[in-house]
Amino acid sequence: MKLDARLENIRYDFKRKGTLIEFLAFGDITSSLEEFLGSKVNLDLKKDSKRSTNANGYLWVLLGELQERLKIPKIEIYREYIRTCGVYAVCPIPNDGVDQFIESWEHNGIGWVCEKMPSKIKDYTNIFAYYGTSVYTKKQMAVLLDQVVQDCIDQDIPTKPKEEIDSLLEDWEK
Repeated sequence: MKLDARLENIRYDFKRKGTLIEFLAFGDITSSLEEFLGSKVNLDLKKDSKRSTNANGYLWVLLGELQERLKIPKIEIYREYIRTCGVYAVCPIPNDGVDQFIESWEHNGIGWVCEKMPSKIKDYTNIFAYYGTSVYTKKQMAVLLDQVVQDCIDQDIPTKPKEEIDSLLEDWEK
């Protein structure tokens, strides 16, 4: 099993003579991990070099809070933010290739979303192809995260101070 997580705490357990390691896994993976309880496992830890898991992780924490408050699956909430705040390209596609294009595009990840729109070109459909956050710039991610934070505030969900959120975004493009 591979998962994205942030190391939260480390401490030595003198009684059991071992190091206790606490991770925060992004998303609810409780049921997936239950089979490992009490079992010896191998871990291969690597830093995420593509993007900041801090900003991305915090985004998913907030989406989880919104899910609890609104009773809407967080993936649906995430995709709605992608559609309302996200980066997209308009692609005129021949009608007979629309389904294949959408399937290929959305195969990139859960944030890679398509919307069909009528085209002025005969026998074509315009596809609004939204990019997932994995390719966002720092500025694009900031816009998305700012909107999620504002919606959390509107729902009386506590959020980190702006300065702390800005520091989470610092490593986004590094």
